[in-house]
Amino acid sequence: RYLRTLYLGLQSRWQAEHRRRHFYWRMMFESADISMLRLLETFLKSAPQLVLQLSIMVQQNSIEPLQGLSASASLLSLAWMIASYQKVLRDSREDKMPMSYKGAVVQILWHLFTIAARAIAFALFASVFQLYFGIFIVTHWCIMTFWIIQGETDFCMSKWEEIIYNMVVGIIYIFCWFNVKEGRSRYRMCIYYVITLSENAALTVLWFLYYDRKTTSDFDALILVCVVSSSFALGIFFMFIYYCLLHPNGPMFGPHAGGCIFRQRPAPAPGSPADAVTSPPRSLPRTTGGERDGAAGERDSCVPVFQVRPCAPPAPAARAPRTERPVIRIDLPRKKYPAWDAHFIDRRLRKTILALEYASPTTPRLQYRTPGAPQEVLEYETTV
Repeated sequence: RYLRTLYLGLQSRWQAEHRRRHFYWRMMFESADISMLRLLETFLKSAPQLVLQLSIMVQQNSIEPLQGLSASASLLSLAWMIASYQKVLRDSREDKMPMSYKGAVVQILWHLFTIAARAIAFALFASVFQLYFGIFIVTHWCIMTFWIIQGETDFCMSKWEEIIYNMVVGIIYIFCWFNVKEGRSRYRMCIYYVITLSENAALTVLWFLYYDRKTTSDFDALILVCVVSSSFALGIFFMFIYYCLLHPNGPMFGPHAGGCIFRQRPAPAPGSPADAVTSPPRSLPRTTGGERDGAAGERDSCVPVFQVRPCAPPAPAARAPRTERPVIRIDLPRKKYPAWDAHFIDRRLRKTILALEYASPTTPRLQYRTPGAPQEVLEYETTV
């Protein structure tokens, strides 16, 4: 995958002007897939290793240089991968505002301190209660996995693959917050961090009551408790800095939060076809249970992933005749098919539209079936 991404990136530089965009977006798609795989690999490998190393340090009450360096590298890789995936995901989609490097750095600090507090609390508790720590981890993982499954994510093509994916994401939820669901995330994120704060406090207090006084002094124990609390507080502070000042969509909190999206559907432009997508971005919209039933669900913080609208309605521009653009006709009604079918169609359409863009300078438009309705809402967007 790395070699293929490098090849596509070089082709986007070497090809003629009308072919560069084709190879550039293929490179971005591959990069986003790589980032997701790296994220899962990091939390399956580096996160348990970090807790194990910290637990050994607490039990021995000493830190070897290589041991401390390895633990620091594991912690940094976890925070780095979360921020890296978020940035690459935004860069690979035209319907999302790109994340600035300042925002990426602040997001790294946010996850760095929250994961550090979480890992240290785990290590303190595991150094005294090994069996109960295992029971706690399994219980927390089961609850988080069930919570993710109840959210009806739509990453995979089949229901059972989706459940396995949710089980893997549940491991990430043991250590930090990771948004995998369309819709408003602030309330779910607040609930998660309240649970995390309660667990960290309970684990740290239990360790402080039962730690071995022979190997750890009271002063060192108090320092460790302060490190856990201050690290979590710093992480929450950087989280507010990111959402209040550096979020790509603008401030998420305050009186002006959410003002960049139309709350009502804009009226279609005169003369625009009601069953065609005139400016397709890059990925098929995922359907949730509420959308399949026709209900309009809430979207992700400030800017929905698949229904982004500018701050002001764009002025109607002159459009090329419909006959001059290639058309992809989809024998399915919009938003009326299961999520895994949408993902399957998305992967196939991505290849088809990239191939058409490679051969034609114009972007193809998508046309859906209209069962029983003479006109459909033009707001729906499909991107590849």
